Amino acid sequence: MPQPSPITEAHHRWPLRVYWEDTDAGGIVFYANYLKFFERGRTEWLRSLELEQQRLKETLKGLFVVSETRVRYHRPCRLDDRLTVATRLVKTSRATLDLHQWVALHDQPTVVLCDADIRVAWVHAETFKPMRLPPTLTNVLPKP
Repeated sequence: MPQPSPITEAHHRWPLRVYWEDTDAGGIVFYANYLKFFERGRTEWLRSLELEQQRLKETLKGLFVVSETRVRYHRPCRLDDRLTVATRLVKTSRATLDLHQWVALHDQPTVVLCDADIRVAWVHAETFKPMRLPPTLTNVLPKP
């Protein structure tokens, strides 16, 4: 996927600051922590659509699980950096959502530090078998 242009392409933006616990011995964000940042961004995106994951589990008996990721690292994030995690829905299918997410400097939103293509699958909360996305979800998702 091409490098995102300004952060305004996102369907959702969520602010974040880099804490000591996010960094490695060199003072830069440990590479796996970007996945945590993306997870938080997706969770807040769903909340902004009034789709709280615990309530979805209880009422629809389903969960979103990550089934695929492709992450690209462009520039490091450092301790105390103010960031924005952006989330954009790219595609929906019967049981999955394809999202593009990126981390940018908060004050320079066109400076993308890391981006990822992430596929989440809708699965049964107990069996983890894929299920069709219910209208409760598809009716409120933004158009890709």
